[in-house]
Amino acid sequence: MEQKALPHDHGQNIERVLEKLPAQDDCMQVAEVFKQVSDGTRLRIFWLLCHCEECVSNIAAAMDMSDSAVSHHLKVLRKGGLITSRRDGKEVYYRLADAGKAQLLHGACEEIFEITCPLN
Repeated sequence: MEQKALPHDHGQNIERVLEKLPAQDDCMQVAEVFKQVSDGTRLRIFWLLCHCEECVSNIAAAMDMSDSAVSHHLKVLRKGGLITSRRDGKEVYYRLADAGKAQLLHGACEEIFEITCPLN
């Protein structure tokens, strides 16, 4: 990374920090992950799917929402790689993706909510 000339010297070693500063594109990718769970309902659905595999109708009933509203939230989470789906006959089941960012987000949710995973 090219060294930037800073307007003030505060006696701190900001240069070492700036050497590790993530690229703008990388930060935009991380921001997209946070956008996917920036909706409270979507976060609840994500947390539910961290602990069980479930179909749209059951998720909708648990969230007290319509199937179509839940499907919209599931589409956002799936597009972002946080959840996956599988078809079994006419039913489609959703669950947490086996991806590092999904697992990390699951752990962060548990820590922030100050709850223990119900499956442990």
